[in-house]
Amino acid sequence: MSHAVIVDVIRTPVGRGKPGGALSGVHPVDLSVVVLRALLERNGLESTQIDDVIWGCVSQVGDQSMNIARQSVLAAGFAETVPATTIDRQCGSSQQAAHFAAQGVIAGAYDIVIAGGVESMSRVPLGSSAHGGVPSDGLRARYPDGLVNQGVSAELIAQKWGLSRADLDEFAAESHRRATDAWTRGLFDSQIVDVPGVATPGSGIPDETVRPSTTVEGLAGLNPAFLTDELAARFPDLDWKITPGNSSPLTDGASGVLIMSEEKANELGLTPRARFHSFAVVGDDPMMMLTGPIPATQRVLARSGLSIDDLDAYEVNEAFASVPLAWAHDLHADPARLNPWGGAIALGHALGSSGSRLMGTLLASLEATGGRYGLQTMCEGGGMANATIIERL
Repeated sequence: MSHAVIVDVIRTPVGRGKPGGALSGVHPVDLSVVVLRALLERNGLESTQIDDVIWGCVSQVGDQSMNIARQSVLAAGFAETVPATTIDRQCGSSQQAAHFAAQGVIAGAYDIVIAGGVESMSRVPLGSSAHGGVPSDGLRARYPDGLVNQGVSAELIAQKWGLSRADLDEFAAESHRRATDAWTRGLFDSQIVDVPGVATPGSGIPDETVRPSTTVEGLAGLNPAFLTDELAARFPDLDWKITPGNSSPLTDGASGVLIMSEEKANELGLTPRARFHSFAVVGDDPMMMLTGPIPATQRVLARSGLSIDDLDAYEVNEAFASVPLAWAHDLHADPARLNPWGGAIALGHALGSSGSRLMGTLLASLEATGGRYGLQTMCEGGGMANATIIERL
């Protein structure tokens, strides 16, 4: 059986996912092109050596429609013989892309694959792909009161796990502090590829969403983001503490992972940086929706034969502060190893790109500290989660 290894992981900086954001003037295909071309150039590859490109994207309408993976491959100048497919596992789309790519290598179906993803939330706003659709009769019959948006799910998690507003805001402020520190120390530099024509924000940190001046006191002044009269009547016990400050911001960005068999990497004289150790994907309660990382981690640990204490770092996507806090509580995780360079609250959550962005951060942090095993897990819309364990080589 072949081992699937990571040879390279790169990403663009992230921009605010609103009109006027740093990357809002760049078509999402062109964001993908930056990553695809850089992966070839940095590793001395020709596009004809790529067996497939598997790309995550959540809102597959407008500028992100018509199989954006294939459009990106063609726009990047890859040979027309290189296939590509776009997948949607909600926020975990590019993590799932990496799973599919690595599993294809392990099965012997691929030698070299590029997996990753893109999302331009400034040009294709969150929810665009719904097109005004309504739930099916079967779904309404199963959930007669209706499911809720992710913000409400984050509130339900905060309530169930007894998380206070101060807990959430302190976690969010720490995310910005850690991200600022990591950028100041140059820890992200090896992952970043510049987007032509896009200048670094005034903070000097390429990721536009990182706010070095963030404080708990400042966050405490923000109002709840998801409170409405209708929802307050439906959930009278909630005290509504999820705000824009303890949630991930709307973001633009692209990222990608170069994955191949260990044999092919050695043949090409490329250095494998990590191997895929274990995989898991789960479904979970679609009302709570964002608790999936807990059973996904439990499953991947059981499959790997490792314990939480064997892991040197864990990247748990910060869609909302309540998600990693609940995860850390149930897994008895070390807070110092949880998102050590900050997470999506600071670094942004460009939906289709976030999975491979987290993978790059995880690998780089293992390399910087000499760690061996790292875990990545993400909550996903509809109540799902992926989990991946990688082993640094």
